[in-house]
Amino acid sequence: MSNYYQSLTDSQLDLELAVLEQQISEFRSKNLTLDMARGKPHSDQVDLSRPLLDMLSSSADFIDKGVDAANYGCPEGLPSARQLAAELLGVAPNRVLVGDSASLSIMYDVIDNAFTRGIGGCEPWYKQGKVTFLCPSPGYDRHFALTASFGIQNVPIELGEDGPNMDEVCRLVETDASVKGIWCVPKYANPTGITYSDEVVRRFASLKPAAPDFRVYWDNAYCVHDLVEPHDELLNIFDALEEAGTTNLVYEFASTSKITIPGAGMSWVAASDDDIAELAAAFSFHRVCPNKMVQLAHVRFLQDAQHVTEHMKKHAALARPRFELVCSKLEAGLGTLGIASWTRPQGGYFISFDGPVGSAQAIVSLAAELGVKMTSAGATWPYGKDPRDTNIRIAPTFPSMEELSQALDVFIVCVKYSAARLEKQSRQA
Repeated sequence: MSNYYQSLTDSQLDLELAVLEQQISEFRSKNLTLDMARGKPHSDQVDLSRPLLDMLSSSADFIDKGVDAANYGCPEGLPSARQLAAELLGVAPNRVLVGDSASLSIMYDVIDNAFTRGIGGCEPWYKQGKVTFLCPSPGYDRHFALTASFGIQNVPIELGEDGPNMDEVCRLVETDASVKGIWCVPKYANPTGITYSDEVVRRFASLKPAAPDFRVYWDNAYCVHDLVEPHDELLNIFDALEEAGTTNLVYEFASTSKITIPGAGMSWVAASDDDIAELAAAFSFHRVCPNKMVQLAHVRFLQDAQHVTEHMKKHAALARPRFELVCSKLEAGLGTLGIASWTRPQGGYFISFDGPVGSAQAIVSLAAELGVKMTSAGATWPYGKDPRDTNIRIAPTFPSMEELSQALDVFIVCVKYSAARLEKQSRQA
């Protein structure tokens, strides 16, 4: 589709810019304060889990399969919490460690263990010199920030419609011993919403790393966050590992952060028997046990995978209209202009938007001036450097429907104005 602004005469383009500038002035006068910056659940979604708070009381039984949740011990997590996590991830309970709150914390601990103590008998990363992580991009900014905080070199990898460019992944992982890991959000990837194909998952499972301490960091954050039926199916990475005859290759992460109450739940890591034993020993140095009372309340509220599925259908009923609103408004406002594209995910928390080359920073900056807060342009790439300056992450869930509609109106005008300005500048060059 051709770019609409390129088809205009100079006088038509000037008129279009004048109209857009008037709309911008009108939005500026409204003093809006709208937030589409992060993937936070709406308060209605959080309210779905209010009954969780009633699971425990001063008269409640705090015993879970022989473990007293109200005392020290059981550093690997309550038996029922491990069972629930294992059921959701499709692994054995003894291959799961359950921690507190968000999975980012447990990811940090896993990276810290590799950096300070080493993996599988290898030297700690801090003694090895150059350490590299592969970062499918656009991707999750907090992943990239985590490894960067250790001085690890983040290298972007192309992310397609079925997953990372596996030819490039295999080439780097299997020939460069400095490559120690790759970040993956395999189902409803942040921000594109794509789900890795079976072929991609199997190619991950068949990797022959040059570094024995290489691991795939499989952040399955949206494993139960379906918006529509039929939903995307992700091949179980551990089933693929077994099929390939591979062990000690994957750490899988997830949490209840967007299932129940954000920041007040439990997270988990699943891995091989050897890797889990090593992590359990490493974690023992900085924690006696996780918050087992929170875990107990969660397992009594969520119960099992079937109940989680029913609970998540309620989330979907609240989130789906927001995603539909984004796609319908973008289509109505930009669909015929040939200046932008966006994803239409089947689940997860984000929509990935691409404007004209060189436009993303200008769009996000202008939106902020008009009272609409968005994720920083470039955040979906390592070090915040989007090489084409096109990608913007849209997070639809947190605003009300009315607020979201207003924010999108502002956003669309910002996209149009930035695209028209780029065309004007190109003609003046």
